[in-house]
Amino acid sequence: MNDAPATPIGRTLSPSEMVTVMSHFHRAEIARMAGWRDRIDRTSNWAITVVAAMLSVSLSTASAHHGVLLFAMLLVLLLLWIEARRYRFFDVYRARVRQFERHYFAQIFSPQPDFASDWLLIVGESLRTPKFLVSQRVALARRLRRNYIHMMLILLLAWILKLSTPSLLDRAAPVGFVGTLREAVSAAALGPVPGLVIVTLVAILFAGLLAVASLTPDDNGELSFGDVHV
Repeated sequence: MNDAPATPIGRTLSPSEMVTVMSHFHRAEIARMAGWRDRIDRTSNWAITVVAAMLSVSLSTASAHHGVLLFAMLLVLLLLWIEARRYRFFDVYRARVRQFERHYFAQIFSPQPDFASDWLLIVGESLRTPKFLVSQRVALARRLRRNYIHMMLILLLAWILKLSTPSLLDRAAPVGFVGTLREAVSAAALGPVPGLVIVTLVAILFAGLLAVASLTPDDNGELSFGDVHV
């Protein structure tokens, strides 16, 4: 194996050649970004489908167990984890595209004489050693704030409605709500697991989700510029 230092190959590009390279590279990065954005949207669509299907199954008939909604919460959390991973890839290519837009095209359309940046070096290093720009936790928090916290709250409200409405648990029960909180908690039992344990676990889960969504520090990066973001 040859360990000799690498030497540049080829000649220096002319200005017209450089413009051609930049335009083709920008188009390629947009295609990458759009591909990962499509994957993100697909995961969100799966989550919405899961929520709609489980709500329909659980609330349409009294024979459906309330555990269906708990299972739906777990599926949505799994999809959130998958989407956060996809978002980290999307964020890498989105950042490259934004570098082109802010430092190259914006300077062509609206030049600012005092505007300077080593953005080409940043893009070059990103190509040489690609790295994620956000952690999994930050990605989770972003996708949770954008979409998933709303879906999880809908499932939570449906679960509470299921437990607090006897007619949704028993065909022979009268229409109305349970008389006491103890009855609702008791109805939350899942097999041999007492209802109080299930309610406590669900409360801890949602407290954790709200904490992640609201307390996770966000290293904005390209999100610091403008308001139109994913």
